[in-house]
Amino acid sequence: MPKILRFSIFFYAALLLFVLTHHVYSQDKVQKIDELVNQYAELKQFNGAVLVAEEGNIILSKGYGMADFENRIPNNNETKFRLASVTKQFTAMLVMQLVEKGKIKLEGKLSEYLPYYRKDIGEKITIHQILSHTSGLANYTNNRDFMQNESGIKAEPKEFVLKYCSEDLIFEPGTKWEYSNSGYFILGLVIEEVTGKSWEQNLQENILDPVGMTNSGYEHSDKTYDNKAKGYVSSLGDFKPARFLEMTIPYSAGSIYSTVEDMYKWDRALYTNTLLSEPMKEIMFKPVLNNYALGWQVIEQPIGDKKVKVVTHSGGIFGFNSLITRLTDDNKFVMVLNNFEGGNINQLTLGIVNILYGLEPAKPKKSAAVELAGLIILKGVDNALTEFSKMKDNKDEYVVRERELNQLGYNLLLENKVTEAVKVFKLNVDLYPDSWNVYDSYGEALAAAGDTENAILNYKKSIELNPENNGGKEMLKKLEGKK
Repeated sequence: MPKILRFSIFFYAALLLFVLTHHVYSQDKVQKIDELVNQYAELKQFNGAVLVAEEGNIILSKGYGMADFENRIPNNNETKFRLASVTKQFTAMLVMQLVEKGKIKLEGKLSEYLPYYRKDIGEKITIHQILSHTSGLANYTNNRDFMQNESGIKAEPKEFVLKYCSEDLIFEPGTKWEYSNSGYFILGLVIEEVTGKSWEQNLQENILDPVGMTNSGYEHSDKTYDNKAKGYVSSLGDFKPARFLEMTIPYSAGSIYSTVEDMYKWDRALYTNTLLSEPMKEIMFKPVLNNYALGWQVIEQPIGDKKVKVVTHSGGIFGFNSLITRLTDDNKFVMVLNNFEGGNINQLTLGIVNILYGLEPAKPKKSAAVELAGLIILKGVDNALTEFSKMKDNKDEYVVRERELNQLGYNLLLENKVTEAVKVFKLNVDLYPDSWNVYDSYGEALAAAGDTENAILNYKKSIELNPENNGGKEMLKKLEGKK
């Protein structure tokens, strides 16, 4: 046999072995990821859709659980979910496109674009500061009364900004970082004023159409959408429909719906110059404060013995939460969309990332809050709390999370189980005595129970721990006015 032929046979045999080995390895990863997601779903810590890609190739794209529990319609990889605050990266992209065209200046003052906005603030804050959450603008979603009583009422952007996004600054612009939905709502209006087109039209023409995101858009509350997931809350161990939210309320800060498949197209487009030039993308992805860039969080995440650059953003809205994770140095991508409030998509995503890097993911643990919810129904709150004390010490099997206990407390309030809610919030205060939020929630439950004196004490403690708790200050003022 000629040497060249022997070499060719050896080379192609080796290549085939490599391809087969790589395929088996990839399949092994896919199986592990699928098993992990199913574990979270079985523990009622996830219900939605997941897409995972490596080196530009999708290795898993799948739905888990139900898009509609009442009608037993399952989630799939084309189910539409609300993105919530993942919307902000699209608004940031639209702004940066206008910056590139010379129609907006990053250091331009807000008053240059919204001349009717209050000048004492508009002349102080820049577009860049709004994009990076360093403007000092308050956050309208922190207004408890508004979220409870007016979040179901349709809003016009200009009137909304003047009424709900024009409070006094909470800090001097550029000196701190504080997440502000108000800021990104304002940016949507800036885009409209500069272009003469609606934010929705800008989104469609300048991002969705060029990228081919045909299953994404600005959600309208008065429209129905094929294959769209219903939003739920995990209430006392069961899934119940989330309360109604008029989608003009989140607007450019959180109103986009999408699918995991469309979000993969978005990820791929960000590696190209289709939407924005490389120099402008460098500005967009450059962190300012608190690892936050312009519409994105950019962090160095330890994975095993190396640090990995993670470009990410989460979102949470009535009935849904979401998490996009781009591992840009290694061309990996994870998109998780969940159609119930709560869950544990951060740990789920971290587990998936570990698998992608050849590491074993942490085993998901049962939520002590979910178990407590079931026990309250079966055995009453006092017996349930006794059993909870044993669960919280069993760290191998159960995990205790402040936000989940807080959510349970609010679920109990919604069920008009005020006594039970008070005891759950008190438990959270005992477990997390350094958290301002637990005192705020406990104060709310005490107020609902008619215990004004102790409600005032807890609101004061919350404000002491977080002097910028404006919602707590409003409640405190009301309660003190009743005395």
